[in-house]
Amino acid sequence: MADTLKLLSPAKLNLFLHILGRRPDGYHELQTIFQLLDYGDQITFTPRQDEQLHLQGSPPSVALEDNLIIRAARLLQAHSQTQGMQTRGADIILHKRLPLGGGLGGGSSNAATTLVALNHLWNLRLEREALLQLGRQLGADVPAFIFGQTSWAEGTGERLSPLSIPPQWYLVLTPNCHINTAKIFSHKDLTRDTAAIKVAPFSQGGGQNDCQALVRRLYPEVDKALIWLEKKTPTARMTGTGACVFARFDSQTEAEQQLAQLPAELTGFVARSLDKSPCFDLVPANITTGA
Repeated sequence: MADTLKLLSPAKLNLFLHILGRRPDGYHELQTIFQLLDYGDQITFTPRQDEQLHLQGSPPSVALEDNLIIRAARLLQAHSQTQGMQTRGADIILHKRLPLGGGLGGGSSNAATTLVALNHLWNLRLEREALLQLGRQLGADVPAFIFGQTSWAEGTGERLSPLSIPPQWYLVLTPNCHINTAKIFSHKDLTRDTAAIKVAPFSQGGGQNDCQALVRRLYPEVDKALIWLEKKTPTARMTGTGACVFARFDSQTEAEQQLAQLPAELTGFVARSLDKSPCFDLVPANITTGA
């Protein structure tokens, strides 16, 4: 049995987010780019000889049974049992840095990191496609983190293709509010008719976040953060359904200079883009699109 693993559970940014329409099943057809960052939560996994799962560090506002780390671990246990594999437990310690409801994918990243880490520690040897199928049961963004690369995503986010983007530095602001994704996607005023684009138009500066105008109207904290950031750079944008907003810079120094100028009521961090997740090489298979 492998030793303890301490892993970065990385944040993501949606470099753009287009909503092409609503499907008959109620989900939305999307286009987006998932950009991984070298900033996120830290999770430590230690395997147990029994099947118990212990988690330290779960946010007080999230019931332990609802924490995606526990849900992912139990799903992996159940799957391995149906496959006739030996199940184990784990002691898990979460050091939470990503805000809840921030659009950075914190919970989804935690779930994906848990599936990948415990698959490795328990020596289950599930390939990436099997983990992607499990991840889809936990949330729309979970497969993107199991996929483990900066990616172009379509459908509900399940059709993923690796994408190489030149390294960038980002300043991310974290407004003090929690945004319910379901509330935004069900809102009557949400834009749902954006035309599909290709990678080339995005690389030339195209794309926007179709949730941004609505969230700015409903959440003054997000609007205030964007107003400040838009004065600094034309690249300011919201990620996901918010609340976090970000801007791209060419150097760490430039991003940190802007971070140092934040007014007292705003908080944020500087992060560098990642092509691959720190967990990528723990999965024993060539990457698939999950299509």
